[in-house]
Amino acid sequence: MSDKKQASAKATAASPALFNRENYIWMIAGIVIIALGMMLMSGGKSPNPNEFDQKEVYSTTRITIAPFLIILGLGVEIVALFKKPKQEA
Repeated sequence: MSDKKQASAKATAASPALFNRENYIWMIAGIVIIALGMMLMSGGKSPNPNEFDQKEVYSTTRITIAPFLIILGLGVEIVALFKKPKQEA
């Protein structure tokens, strides 16, 4: 029985890692881009809560730039997941 355990331990030890350092860097970059998009989309506090400021709510940053950054960040995450690790010589 110990031979089977040793063989399975060797097989798992020889298998390459699923992600390498470069993949993790891409993943962190994607998370940072998504977080930046979320922060840009979040709203500022209005001085008077009974007053609706259309310029503040429908600004270009909130309805165009922030969603674009979030989608870009998701794209970076997809690239990070599917990027194959480089084979070391």
